[in-house]
Amino acid sequence: MNAANATGGLHNAGIASQQGYMYVQQSNAAGQTKNNAKLQNQTQYTRVGNSAVSGTSNLAVTAGMQASTSTGGNIMGDSDSEALYQLMVELFSATNREQALAELSRRRDQNPDLGVALWNAYGVMTILYQEIIAIYPLLNPPALTMPVSNRVCNSLALLQLVATHEQTRMRLLKANVPQLLYPFLSTTSKAKQYDNLRLTSLGVIGALVKYDNHEVISFFVATEFLPLCLKIMDIGSELCKVVATFIFQKIIIDDGGFHYVTSHPKRLHTVLVILNNVVNQMVAMPSGRLLKSVTKCLIRLADNQNAKEEMRESMSEHLRDSTFAHVLAEDVSYRRLIYQLLLKLA
Repeated sequence: MNAANATGGLHNAGIASQQGYMYVQQSNAAGQTKNNAKLQNQTQYTRVGNSAVSGTSNLAVTAGMQASTSTGGNIMGDSDSEALYQLMVELFSATNREQALAELSRRRDQNPDLGVALWNAYGVMTILYQEIIAIYPLLNPPALTMPVSNRVCNSLALLQLVATHEQTRMRLLKANVPQLLYPFLSTTSKAKQYDNLRLTSLGVIGALVKYDNHEVISFFVATEFLPLCLKIMDIGSELCKVVATFIFQKIIIDDGGFHYVTSHPKRLHTVLVILNNVVNQMVAMPSGRLLKSVTKCLIRLADNQNAKEEMRESMSEHLRDSTFAHVLAEDVSYRRLIYQLLLKLA
């Protein structure tokens, strides 16, 4: 099966983005006024994309699930397979889509090959893209509600399944799908619905980078993801900081990512300032996971002579003194990391 057949011919993220955005703009233009703009945007969210998939048959979903098993996957038993089949069919119904997304997301940990089935089922990925694109007008000015955020987060959780599976990971990347998530990462509202959106989007990207693939890292370097990642490391919630710092760590482990960060003095300085900020912000509420990720980043950056010299002069004193003594006492792995860092800078 070639890539075009496997994706149903609908995995050009650029086209999906353009079509979905045009739909929203056209709907906005049809009589929208200043006083009811937010209400119309919320209404459009429930309508967007239905016409694009209304003619898709149940047979297409069946073909997608068969494709996932023919490529080596074993989704589940017959009863579970039938239930998943029905949920995927319900994605094509505007009335049932929200519940189907929630139920598929709930079952994602039970079905390791669900991502392959989603990718191969004709039209399903387009629905997920449209769910994402439809809320762009709600990002600025902020008009996102918690139910809408939860719905999109369920779509993102299904994207993460596709990003995790070895058969679909690179196809998702080559379709430029991660760039659809960048508008979510650029939001600054600290409201929970926006934080959930950022965290789930980072989860998709984290699933792509954790396998140490140079092509994946090169994609995120080339598409200017790093400024978004660094901003979240600096001002995000604790969980967002943890995931964003993990992603940054994976990027600089790669030689290409490391060169990108360290080859420009101003960029390197910005990175070191942000890492210091992350450490200083943990004085009041330490996080062992975040401390370890930051320390691993500093250890890697110390392989560069310019970074090492700047770290000797300006690295946060909280990593040298007893501020995090209780973390050192409780976590042997962190103790080893901090000793390794100090030894590198000695």
